[in-house]
Amino acid sequence: MEQFAHISVTDAWEKIQQDDQTAVIVDIRDPQSFQLSHPQGAFHLTNDSIVQFTQAIDYEQPVLVMCYHGVSSQGAAQYLINQGFEEVYSVDGGFEAWHRQDLPVESGVSSFNQ
Repeated sequence: MEQFAHISVTDAWEKIQQDDQTAVIVDIRDPQSFQLSHPQGAFHLTNDSIVQFTQAIDYEQPVLVMCYHGVSSQGAAQYLINQGFEEVYSVDGGFEAWHRQDLPVESGVSSFNQ
């Protein structure tokens, strides 16, 4: 994959639930929005956490990138592709669409334990 792909929120949730390689969802929204509510199990990917993320993740694991509405995630997804991640998706509609579909959310800080 030389470029990221697009994925709907429902397909993203299914991929997280069913993927043999344990898909990872990352949320790139601001810290306040992330702490208020984010997809269940999401890692808060920021400029400060990118090194931790790249050290903890197998570059072959699918990565699902989420922002507010599915626009900013596209740039972040392409960045991850350029860093060598093999399977990266931008979640269409972002957290707004995730929330509208009533998919699982949680609040608080990231508890990334891969």
